[in-house]
Amino acid sequence: MRWLLGSSILLCLLLAAGVLYQYAGGLRDRRRFLHRGRHVRIGNGQWLYLCERGTGGPTIVFEAGIGATSLNWHGLQQDLAGIARTVAYDRGGLGWSARWCTERTPSNVARELHEMLQAARIAPPYLMVGHSFGGLAVRRFAAEYPDEVSGVVLVDPMRPEEWPPLNEDARTHLNRGIRLLGLGRPLAWIGLARLLASSLLRRSGTIARTVGLSTGGGAHVLGRLTDELNKMPRETWPVVAAHWSNPHFYRGMVAHLKAVPAAVQEMQNAAPVEHAPVVLLTPHSAKPLSSDALLRIGAKTQQIIAHGSGHWIHLDEPELVRNAVLAMMEQIGMRAKGLIPV
Repeated sequence: MRWLLGSSILLCLLLAAGVLYQYAGGLRDRRRFLHRGRHVRIGNGQWLYLCERGTGGPTIVFEAGIGATSLNWHGLQQDLAGIARTVAYDRGGLGWSARWCTERTPSNVARELHEMLQAARIAPPYLMVGHSFGGLAVRRFAAEYPDEVSGVVLVDPMRPEEWPPLNEDARTHLNRGIRLLGLGRPLAWIGLARLLASSLLRRSGTIARTVGLSTGGGAHVLGRLTDELNKMPRETWPVVAAHWSNPHFYRGMVAHLKAVPAAVQEMQNAAPVEHAPVVLLTPHSAKPLSSDALLRIGAKTQQIIAHGSGHWIHLDEPELVRNAVLAMMEQIGMRAKGLIPV
């Protein structure tokens, strides 16, 4: 009985120490990193975190993949900021942005992005660049605000036909991700996620690997996360670790994954982008889209195969995405001067 009581007291003390460790770490993270961007208030009292770099037009607006933040574009944004105004942000529920107020579908994301750009006084025209789920969001943005979008670059955009409810075989994979991320939130509250993130950041990953192996599928998830992290600029690693340490991150990720079926239904028969040119980058590991599929995305869609990339083309071959954006800017400039038809 005494042993049980002692163990319970020890466990309570450890949990309390973990909560304090997480709280202090969260305060330190905000002091260290929030100054790199700014918060913009939109409808419903929601705040979105925005990073701006450079000057000139058209403004390049980056939209990240389903679990990524503005950090995913850090390298390209820094590069392109030398020739144009660039904007990257964290969607509601991710990164430094406040909790989401609507279901995480492309139409809701597009509307919130538009509200943020207006509130931040970032005027069109916009050149939209979207990766994965972000590709669906920028397509929706271009459809909703055609007069404000001069071009679209899609970086291996999410293909609705590969996800439920169109593809029910992917339902198990999606649900597994939701369950694993659901476990992350309580681990973050007691500081264990921060300990794991710090372990990965130091490249040793001993603690992270141990936990990953003990949770079965967690090893695969950790492998994918560290693979992505290794492709990002080293200066972003501490901020990524701060995001992964935050309970807010896991809650937002779950919300995004739960909204995938609704997003797929919304985009299944979405109207194509008629008014602006579209460039679509497809990795060598994926089947190229057919001519009919490209027409369903946009009347002026050009497909480029990224022979040296997987899904994260902007991290594997950033120069390919950069060149696509520069070519689009040149095309936009020629259209503005009347040298090529609109």
